[in-house]
Amino acid sequence: MASTRNPPDDEQEVMPSGPSPAARRAQLERILADPALQASPRRRVLLRYLVEETLDGRADRLKGYSIALAVFNRDESFNPQSDPVVRLEARRLRRDLDGYYAGAGSHDRIRISIPRGGYTPQFEWMDGATEQQPFHLIETSNARAVAMPSEPLEEDAHAASSHKAGGRTWKAGWLHAVAAAAFLLICAAVGAWIWSSPRERGSDALARGPTVIVLPFEALSSGEDDRFLASGLTQQLVTYLMRFSAFRLYSLPASFQVESSADPRELGRTLDVSYVVKGNLRSANGSVRVGAQLIDADSGQVLWSESYDRPMTPSALLNVQDELASRIAVLLGQSYGIVNNDAASRLLDKAAAPSMPTYACILRAYAYRRTFGSELYPPVRTCIEDSVRRDPSYATGWAMLGWLHLDAARFDMVPQGAVKNEYDQAFSAADHAVELDPTNILALQALASINYYAGHYDESERLQRQALALNPNDPDTLAQFGWRLAARGKWQEGLPYLERAIDRTVNPPGWYFNLITVHQYLEGDYTAALQSAERGTADGSGMSWSFVAIAQGALGNRDAARQALTEMATRAPSMARDPAAAYRRHQAIESTVASLIEGLRKAGWSDPATQASVNGAKP
Repeated sequence: MASTRNPPDDEQEVMPSGPSPAARRAQLERILADPALQASPRRRVLLRYLVEETLDGRADRLKGYSIALAVFNRDESFNPQSDPVVRLEARRLRRDLDGYYAGAGSHDRIRISIPRGGYTPQFEWMDGATEQQPFHLIETSNARAVAMPSEPLEEDAHAASSHKAGGRTWKAGWLHAVAAAAFLLICAAVGAWIWSSPRERGSDALARGPTVIVLPFEALSSGEDDRFLASGLTQQLVTYLMRFSAFRLYSLPASFQVESSADPRELGRTLDVSYVVKGNLRSANGSVRVGAQLIDADSGQVLWSESYDRPMTPSALLNVQDELASRIAVLLGQSYGIVNNDAASRLLDKAAAPSMPTYACILRAYAYRRTFGSELYPPVRTCIEDSVRRDPSYATGWAMLGWLHLDAARFDMVPQGAVKNEYDQAFSAADHAVELDPTNILALQALASINYYAGHYDESERLQRQALALNPNDPDTLAQFGWRLAARGKWQEGLPYLERAIDRTVNPPGWYFNLITVHQYLEGDYTAALQSAERGTADGSGMSWSFVAIAQGALGNRDAARQALTEMATRAPSMARDPAAAYRRHQAIESTVASLIEGLRKAGWSDPATQASVNGAKP
């Protein structure tokens, strides 16, 4: 229910262009009254506080300290560095709002958002709405219940006490109402929660990332266990997909309200989804077959499908659903997964330009990072630099910029005199990304990698383990960690990470295979080393071709070894001149470097300096 407080006479004059203060308050009440907003009672308090303080002209006072005292019952000793409650709850509130606007609020006239990097709400008209169009609050029993007084939930009793902040006294009455609404929502939708990417919504679908809905998996056989497994598999799949930031997800309630047989193209038109995940399962003779598909909601085309056969016993049901849900989620959600690859393929014929939406820039950056092709680097870096200028609070953009500065330093893309500056800028960008969002996996990965190349191995490992804890299923995190551990000689710990990453990736980047190749060569398994090395050449790098040459030389294939050396020299002239320096640049231990140089010599490589000396000595 909208607030009855009369706004100050000059309120219209001080508010920025857009919806009027009355319309903004009405939208706030609409959101808080809608069961689709799955925010906790405390985050509802936070949303109301942020909006009301802004409308009262006190947006400049919305700092972590003041919010902690007013909303989270902290005292004057509160330290935001040691107690991140405000940052964490604000981030969750952003997800709550994104989930609301991805579903029930998609047709609202006004969007309320809280941009990253601050706590001041923004109010925008959606889809051409104007002040002159009628505004209707939700007419449901749940909405009417918001105005009913009630006791606060026990866990939020402290939040329901009066708080003073910025001249406003926060009374318990409306806090009781929020708690009552939350209680009704919990009763109505126990076990349901919103999974949504924290990207800001924009008019361009690419800028905000595609939207995915997971339909309930269908049990084709009639057993009670099958129905249980189908329901559990759907919920687990959404849970795992939530860990990937490549797209926004519809809520579990929204998923289960849609029939499993729904037409994907109709869902695309009515719910504005980009992709639909659907599946089924059937059990017979002690085994279960699960099928899953990813469908383009625009065309109805099946982009990916796969089936899994597993033994099934009552005691193994939970293990089956967990394994399959994890597998499907990784295939769809990873950096090089189905969704990102499909979206990226639609951009390949478009030139990189400063006006390119942020999401498209990120996709192009991931495409570059598959091969690290020098010809792709300049437009990608320009695009990402434009993105962070356009959206300075976008943590993923800053993280990718950190990666790009690191690449310039470690791949000889800048003169030697500029390397230190590139490392400094890489640290600055990645550190800023982590500061904006401490749980951003790409930011943690970037900062871990930069520390690794700077020789700070313990800090690199700590950061990478932190990223892995946030999403144990992300292949890129697994591969990076395994690669660095193996390069530092920790083979027994590093190789399993690399193998898991390859197993969980539809089309692994070539560098995933590099350290596996090296270990197979060191162990004397030259045939396996050659197979792995050839898979590694998918990245087109001189490093990968050096491993092909080494394996061919070890097998006695002299012509093939020379051809691989030619490829290495063509793709990386500096590596042909000094391969030991190239290996050391990636922090390989000396015993490994020595073995690789010996392998190159057996393949037919010779030190250009030594060769020149020999040639000069000839009469």
